[in-house]
Formats: sequence, C-alpha cells, structure tokens
Amino acid sequence: MKKAIFILPLFLGGILFSQRKPVTKPKVDYAGEFRKISNEIMLNSNAYDNLHELVKGIGPRFAATPAYDRAVEWAEKKFADNGGENIRKQDVTVPVWERGRENLQIKAANGNWKNIRTLALGGSEGTGGKDLTGELIFAKDLVEFNKMFPSDVKDKIVFFNYAFDQTIINPSEAYLVAGKYRWSTPSLASRKGAKAVITRSPTSAFDDVPHTGSMYYDALDKNKIPALSIGAKSSDELEQLVKNQKVTVKINTTSGTKGEKINHNVIAEIPGNKDKSVIVVGAHLDSWDISEGAHDNGAGVVQILEVLRVFKKLEIKNNHTIRFVLFANEENGVHGGETYAANVKKSGEPHIFAIESDAGGYSPRGISLDMIPQRRRLVFAWKNLFLPYGVYDFSQETSGQDIAPLKKLAIPLAELVPDMQRYFDIHHTSQDTFEKVNRRELNLGAVAIAQMVYMVDKNW
Repeated sequence: MKKAIFILPLFLGGILFSQRKPVTKPKVDYAGEFRKISNEIMLNSNAYDNLHELVKGIGPRFAATPAYDRAVEWAEKKFADNGGENIRKQDVTVPVWERGRENLQIKAANGNWKNIRTLALGGSEGTGGKDLTGELIFAKDLVEFNKMFPSDVKDKIVFFNYAFDQTIINPSEAYLVAGKYRWSTPSLASRKGAKAVITRSPTSAFDDVPHTGSMYYDALDKNKIPALSIGAKSSDELEQLVKNQKVTVKINTTSGTKGEKINHNVIAEIPGNKDKSVIVVGAHLDSWDISEGAHDNGAGVVQILEVLRVFKKLEIKNNHTIRFVLFANEENGVHGGETYAANVKKSGEPHIFAIESDAGGYSPRGISLDMIPQRRRLVFAWKNLFLPYGVYDFSQETSGQDIAPLKKLAIPLAELVPDMQRYFDIHHTSQDTFEKVNRRELNLGAVAIAQMVYMVDKNW
C-alpha cells in the first residue's frame, strides 16, 4: 500500500512535467530590421543637408578657434532636433596652435629664389617671422638619415622625400608607413642639430597640393625646429635638384603654440531600456584650419547624427544606453578622446562597445574590430546580414583615434571602413570639400553603423 502511494505521485508528476512547453526566446528577424534601418536612411536621411550646413555654414573647425565653438552650438541643436537626451558638453583642455604666415623658397647654385607651395605641420614652431636660411640636405628615408653623422646634419635643413607606397593596396596601411615621416622627423632631425625639416606629404595623389597634419616634439627636444610639408610634384623636383647641385632654402613662418583653452566634447544619449551600460557612437567635430573637413570628419559627424535619428524614428527599443559623442581636438592632439576615456575610468561607468566613423564618407566596405577574439567571432556570425549592403570586410583590427584610449579599459572597439582609395588624395588639404562627398555613399555609411549598433545592442 505504501509502495503504490509512493509511485503514484511520481507517475502523475512525470505526466505534468512532460506537458510543460519549453520557454523559447522569440526569434528576431534581423534581416527585416536591417532593411527597415536601411530604407529609412536611404529615403529620409538628413545627413547630406547637415553636412552642407556644417562645412559650408561654419567651415574649418580647428580646435581653440571661434569656429569650433560655433560647431559645438550647431551640434547641440542637431542632437536636440533628432531626439537626443541628456545633451551636454564635456570640458576638454586643448592647445592653442596658430598657423600664421608660411613661406618657403629654394635657390639652386647661381639661380634665383623660387617659391614652393607649403604648409606648416600642426604643432610646429615657426621662425618668428624672420628668415631662416640654410643648406638643404636630402634623405630618401630614415634608413639613409640614420646613417648620417650629426656633423653632416648640423645647421642644415633636412628634406625627406618618402613617397606613399602605391603597391600597398590598403591605403590606410600605406599612410601609416609614409605618415611617420611627418610625425617623427622633426625630433629626429633636431637631435642631430638640423635647423628645420621638410617632408613630402603622405598622399596617394600625384599633384602638388601640400598636406598638413600633426607632428610631435619629444619631451627632451631642446630645439623645436620648424617643420613643413610640400606636395608630391615639388618633392620629386626638389630631390632631382639637390642631387645635382647645392640648394639653399629660406623659410619664414609665424606658427606656434600659445597656451591652452577649454573646448568641448558634445554628448547626447538614448537611455537604455534594460540597463545603463553604454554603447558609444563617435566622430570628431574638429577639422584642420585650412580645410572644410567634409570627409575628415564632417561625414562622420553627420553619420552619427543619422544613427540617432533612425533609432528614434523607428522607435527601436534599445537595451543599453546609446551615447553619441562628438570629440574635440582629434586633429592636433586627441585630447577629446583622452578626456572622455579618463572620465569613464574615474566614474567606472560600464561600457560594452564603441564605434567611430573617421575614415571619410565613401561607400562602406567593412567594419574594423579592435577587440578580443571571442568578441570578434560573435561579429563574424553576423557577416551575412551585412553582405546585401556591400559590407563584407571584418578582418581589420584598428579603431578610430578618439575611441582608441578606451582600449586601455578593455572596451571592444570598432570603426567603419569605407572605400578609402581616394581619401588620401585630399586628406588634410584645402581640397577636402563638400563637393567631394556623394550623398548615397554618405548615407550607406550611416546605414552600416546603425546596423552594427543595433546588433551589438540586441546581442551583447
């Protein structure tokens, strides 16, 4: 009797348990959501009009200038117009560097002075408005320069003609190789006693347009020598000239750093519905002083505004807080990115992902992933969703300059990868104008960023 009573509940319990349906998570139609995002942006985007307002209405937005302050006001309004919440400014201390006047002349033996188009490199000290004259000494590359003795270089003006390597198919890789001559040679030449340094612009073009960009003096540099850049055509002509005869150079510039100033990162959010962990969507608001900065980085600015707009318009219920950050001072210091990362570290605020657009407004081809292998594998599983939108390359492992400081906090990083074959033709020049941007390509970049943010929000 006791045995029967004992078995019966187990038997009945088995029947009851077998009738319970397993709890399954509703399947999300990701392809359908991708299509909704794409359709909304491709049909109703404000990105192109916003870009025109920014680069034509405000123009060059160099750090520590009144134009940058106007860009901040513009960005705050655009964030509000597109439904952003918790809109605020974050103080960033930036250097006050002024270009001033710049002039470069050369004279061959028994010849006349000839003007060469030039730009001072960002952060370079000038000649104080006085003529600095010296003999030109040529170095094809750093290997050749490193073989020179200080006595060979002392009181000379050093000229580096390292050309952008056209055989490297990924232009970003070629730029990093050529760009080190801009960044590092002023200090290297100064240590050997040079008076000044002239470098070939790191450009994929074969024109004579000089490119500016940042350079850095070592903390130990006692003599901060002037640093100038010239175009590809002038560089090749100058190389041939100096190989055959003595060349004298005359430099007169008034560039220099004059203290510091407070600029601002501009921030807006869509608060999370599940938790307060943060996804950062970023771009830098500043441009070089000689450029409208349409591709670098007006395109990135208006793309992240478009991501904000589409999330609000489609009423996407994001799990995590999506934070939109327009960074200050990327071009000549990255102080906006450093300041943001320092605040995240101090507050301990959880961040699960950050993506940046800072490679131009050309057609998107991929998303670079700077994160641990486990996270990369999660993204790789989404590749087929992106393929219909022309986004296929997830192999690169870099991130944007502004979000790079977050890597120290082990935050997964990403960057939009457009087709950059034309980018370094106009990068950091007066040629980077609104007219060089295509509306459809610009919108496609916004589509790819929004789709990536959507997937991370729903799956991490």
